[in-house]
Parts: sequence; C-alpha cells; structure tokens
Amino acid sequence: MYTERAMFSNRSLKKLILPLIMEQILAMTVGMADTMMISSAGEASISGVALVDMVNYLVITVLSALATGGAVIVSQYLGNREREKANHAAGQLMTVTALISGGVMLLCLLFCKPLLKLLFGSVEPAVMEAAVTYFWISAISFPFLGLYNSSAALFRSMEKTQTTMYVSLLMNVINVAGNALGVFLFHAGVAGVAVPTLISRAVAAVVMTCLSRSEKNTVFIRAGQVFSWDPGMIRRILCIAVPNSIENGLFSLGKVLVTSIVALFGTAQIAANGVANSIDMVAIVVVNAVNLAIVTVVGHCVGAGEFEQASRYMKKLMGVSYLATGILNLAVAAALPFLLNFYALSEEARRLSFFLVLLHNLLAFALHPTSFVLANGLRAAGDAKFTMYVGIGSMLVFRLGSAVLFGVVLNLGILGVWIAMGMDWLGRSVAFLLRYRSGKWKNFRAI
Repeated sequence: MYTERAMFSNRSLKKLILPLIMEQILAMTVGMADTMMISSAGEASISGVALVDMVNYLVITVLSALATGGAVIVSQYLGNREREKANHAAGQLMTVTALISGGVMLLCLLFCKPLLKLLFGSVEPAVMEAAVTYFWISAISFPFLGLYNSSAALFRSMEKTQTTMYVSLLMNVINVAGNALGVFLFHAGVAGVAVPTLISRAVAAVVMTCLSRSEKNTVFIRAGQVFSWDPGMIRRILCIAVPNSIENGLFSLGKVLVTSIVALFGTAQIAANGVANSIDMVAIVVVNAVNLAIVTVVGHCVGAGEFEQASRYMKKLMGVSYLATGILNLAVAAALPFLLNFYALSEEARRLSFFLVLLHNLLAFALHPTSFVLANGLRAAGDAKFTMYVGIGSMLVFRLGSAVLFGVVLNLGILGVWIAMGMDWLGRSVAFLLRYRSGKWKNFRAI
C-alpha cells in the first residue's frame, strides 16, 4: 500500500534526531571525561579501564540489541495503529530485560577475575588490578543500564526523544560530577570513575521506568503486563533481539578478542587504543543518533505497509549520516593536537593516538553509515537474520582473522588491528548495500 502523505516530515525528523544527537554528545563527552580523569592516575589505570570497557561494551551491545528488538515491535504496532498490542509488547520487553540483565550481572560478579585473566592474562599486574576493580563495580550497574535502555527505546518508538535527552543529561551530570569527586578529591583511582557510573545509571533507570508508567504516553507500561508471561509476544521481540544480540554480541566479543591481541603490544599501545576510541566517538556522533532514529522511522513505515516510504527514508537518513560525518571528521582532524593535550600520555602513546584517530575518521566517513545505519534500517524492517549472518561472517574473517594476520603475523601492531577494522566495515557495507538494492528486506515483518 502506498499513499502520497509522508509519514515523517523534515520537521518531525529533526525533532526526532536532534535530541538523539544531544544524547550521543553527552555520552561521548562523559566517555572522554572519564578517560581524561583516569589518565591522571597513570597509564596502568587508563589501560585497565580501556580493557574492561571492551568487555562492558559487549554487555552493553547485547542489552541495546534487546532494547532495539522491543523498539522494532512497538514501532511496527504503532505504525499499524495497534496501541494496545504496543503497550503489551512494552511490558514484555521490560520483563525480558530484567531477567537477562540480572543474569548477566550475576555471571560477571561470580567470574570477574577468571574472565579478565582469560582475556587479558598477559597484561602487567597493576593493569590487571585496575581492571578487576573497574569491572566488578561496573557489573552491578548492568540491570539498571538494561532497564534504562529499554525504557529509552520505548520513548524513541513514540518519537519522544526529548524525554530521553533530559534523562541522559541528568545521568551524565551525576556521572561527571561524581568522577571529579572520586578521582581528584578522594583519589580513588578507577573506583572513583566506576562508582559514579553505577549511581548515575541507577538514577536514570528509576526515572525512566517511572516515566514509562505514565498513561499520558502513547505507549505505557502496566505492572500486570510486566509480571505476566506471553510466549507469543516475547517470541516476536526475541526474533529481532536474538539475531541482533548475537550479531552485536559477537561483534563486541571480536573487539574484546582483538583488544586481547592489542594487550600483547605493551602499555603504550593499549593506552593509545583507549584514547583513540574515546576521541573517535566525535566523528560518528550523528551517525549513532541516526542509527537509533532509523529504527523508529522504518519500523513505523513497515508497520503501516509503506515499504516505498521506508526505502526513501533509509536513503535520506544515510545522506544525513554521510554529510554530518564528513563535517565532523574535518573538525576532529583540526582539533586533534589540542584534544590530545587533555590526556596524560607518553610521547609514544600520544603519537599512536594521533595516527589512529585520523585513520578511524577516514574509514568512518567512507564506511560507517553503510555498515551500521543501513543495517539498523534492515533490522527495523524485520530482516534481522541476514544482518546477523553478515555481521558474524565479517567479524570472523576480517575483524578477528585480519587482526591476527596484520597485527601479529605481519608485526604491524596496533596499526594492523585498525586496518582489520576497516576491512570489517567494508565487508559489511558491500553486503548491506546489495541486500537493500535487492528489495528482499521488504518480505519481512516482525508483527
């Protein structure tokens, strides 16, 4: 079915995306602030945090994938004008999120030290000590993070991104202020960064969950729906969430394994990897926002049967991503010498950080929108298994295999690892573009 009426005007797209950009800027700023503050405690501390952040990212991506699964279902129900089913899906999403995030927390707390030794056993004792402390405290925050992500995904499905922006602002203010107190006043090292993160996530989760229960919302959560168990609805959510979780989880696991390879190259290269990763977020801040928005836009269109509109919005949002990434790349390149002054690094780590950021920005401009934004558009249409297969294959062959080849075998070190990252993005881009042009993604619906 096709109608002339656009489901999303330029104004509504701006209203949806701009708050998401602000959220991403806030998250990026906090990440950079964390890294800057902890760098004052020495390279062992910043290296320990950098290693654990890769493991945390694995957990975060799984929880985010779960939230995305719920958002796709809710968005398609709203596009099809089935509000009550959207409410029911929201309640079931919170049920699954609480169970999974709680389980992950328990596993991480029980196997904290063995897991880190398995992944990064070759690092210096001081780095491992910092990593264990940071990981244990971080793990306690996982249930709060899961509930926050799922609640925020529901508000994005309703196009109420201003709400998520304000709660994100609150969370990040608490985080940054707490970090400053923990690191500079109490001299608590990595714990001074980890504890404020835990507190900020807990506050954000409570606020978002309470807001999600308001009947003034298009979609709201009833306690009875949370504590019920609907296998059919949960299956719909998991049909999107599980492939997405597997894909993103294995992608993140690949990054963790690659980081374990980086750990072989010494403290300076570990530190450079962590610093570069924090600065890199600037170049893709708009892409990450569009990545969230496209789930809502395409989900609503597909739910309404408007596949041609879904296709046009995919192309439009991809164009926005490329334009913004190009502008931000130039800005980061110009400001990079200044930005690096905020990090307490050795000359070798500083030099490596500079080069890695420039390499990342070049690759991000060319490949990041097609690698990730387009993939999320296909997921929002229900084509989640294809993106999973591509993601797994590309991660194994390029992200991991090429990292070993270039980084270890050819002795290119951290440079070889980042070249492998670019090859991974290229493989994904080619596959997703071919899938989009084939039109096969139009054969799927999640509801």
